[in-house]
Amino acid sequence: MSEVFNFCAGPAMLPKPVMQRAQSEFLNWNDSGCSVMELSHRGPEFMALASQAEQDLRDLMNIPDNYKVLFCHGGGRGQFSAVPLNLLPAGKSADYIVTGSWSKAAVVEGEKFGRIRSVDVITDINGEKAVKPSSDWDLDPNAAYVHYCPNETVDGIEIFEVPQTNGVPLVADMSSTILSRQIDVSQFALIYAGAQKNIGPSGLTIVIVREDLLGQHAKATPVIMDYEKTANFESMFNTPPTYAWYLASLVFQWLKSLGGVPAIEQHNQDKAQLLYDYIDASAFYQSRINKSNRSLMNVPFYLTDEDLNQRFLSEAKDAGLLALKGHRMVGGMRASIYNAMPIEGVQALVDFMKQFAAENA
Repeated sequence: MSEVFNFCAGPAMLPKPVMQRAQSEFLNWNDSGCSVMELSHRGPEFMALASQAEQDLRDLMNIPDNYKVLFCHGGGRGQFSAVPLNLLPAGKSADYIVTGSWSKAAVVEGEKFGRIRSVDVITDINGEKAVKPSSDWDLDPNAAYVHYCPNETVDGIEIFEVPQTNGVPLVADMSSTILSRQIDVSQFALIYAGAQKNIGPSGLTIVIVREDLLGQHAKATPVIMDYEKTANFESMFNTPPTYAWYLASLVFQWLKSLGGVPAIEQHNQDKAQLLYDYIDASAFYQSRINKSNRSLMNVPFYLTDEDLNQRFLSEAKDAGLLALKGHRMVGGMRASIYNAMPIEGVQALVDFMKQFAAENA
């Protein structure tokens, strides 16, 4: 078979050099005679790996010293619970910006722990979905925090501006956009991200939280979701997902070797432009997202003749282009082109799309 390109939305493909190194070290990491997954998380060898991984992430994102970096369990959905448990005091409410499937899911979970104001900011521009400017959002100036999802993987909607909240703490679910482009961490009170898209395998979640927000958790907060406890024990209060942490450390090193986030951002813009430009130029395919909010990471697209969907997917798979079926909630196709996807993969997809259109027009 020719080279395979995996467009899965998550768990997503990992960088090939990272996988090759992990393979070579699988049975004997750092000349220890053991796999890294067999070592004590509190032993000096793994503690050194963990410390370096945190420093590499701080370097990549320019994380200020007054933020804690936590390596947690539970994925993004776990943080849907952890955020209100840690940041939503009794008697207060939080604003949740709704732009798609994942922000809706965060609302549903958040409502289990306190009062949530759901703020729908999706609008229509010439028949395409877009997001209203944050200056037009109906925000409560007395909210405990504002929560939003900068990139909706299902819907292919990305918010590129940092919302202005007039001093209300800003919380972001960056599971599908972290490390894909430059951000100013100091503009956020808390950032969380499931690892399985741009960081590593599923099972690990990164939380970046401003120190002054620690210690406000509800009494009933499970200890595994307590940010203060996790910070005080350097993410080692209980056994963390050590192998996922190790793989994340290799991804951070890989990113630094490429030139860091500025370099990967340019790479991602080039990939997205290549695909979107072809979709826009074709009468056979269409995007339903306005250009102002088209995701760099997840590109939904639709065949104008949707009776051809199954044939497209079958022939794409035969061509080594995997996991292109759109999410069941929105249909169509979806190409997830996270950091690890090379531009050659996107070019292969565009070439296939051109050939399929020519054969089925």
